Amino acid sequence: MHKLFLAGAVALTLAACAGPQGPQATPEQIQAVAYRDAGPAYLTLYTMVNNRSGAGGHSSLMINGSQRVIFDPAGSFYADVVPERNDVLYGITPAVEKAYRGAHARSTHHVVRQRIEVTPEQAEIALQAAQTIGATAGGFCANGTAQVLKRVPGFEDISPVIQPTRLMAQFGAIPGVVTDKYFEDDDGDLQRALEANNASLNTQG
Repeated sequence: MHKLFLAGAVALTLAACAGPQGPQATPEQIQAVAYRDAGPAYLTLYTMVNNRSGAGGHSSLMINGSQRVIFDPAGSFYADVVPERNDVLYGITPAVEKAYRGAHARSTHHVVRQRIEVTPEQAEIALQAAQTIGATAGGFCANGTAQVLKRVPGFEDISPVIQPTRLMAQFGAIPGVVTDKYFEDDDGDLQRALEANNASLNTQG
């Protein structure tokens, strides 16, 4: 029975964390949208949590280094104004971050954000790790995110996991992490949320 429960949990994670791969952005496209949030360097772990079961549906990592990106392993997010290459989303302006967060927060899920300030050197190592790790297989978003974090000095104790909530618990135990939760009560259909946010970003552009 325990094995069946584990298999079911992994299957749910695989279903929730298996976005299609889009076209690979060129260096020129990436450079054209480069954005950095003012202030200190930081890492923000996102965990999408099912409102009914408490299970984790997806993990991703925002990195504010020389530029701000989101490592979105096997993620579903897309926007015309956001170039993507090997699971890294570029040009993460405040509007894009809001759209990313808002697309995942809906009647079925909320978004847990865990932020920690790091040195510019740590942020740059995280950025380089995200850019070089390559695209992540569906269902392994938490594992891919953990692999990026493990390469950053000071985060070596992060253990590879499959369940996003387990990675969330590990990250939350690090001194200095600040956590918040974001809820919306709109349509539970992720694809419709992505389409609406894409249209909104295009209008703002």
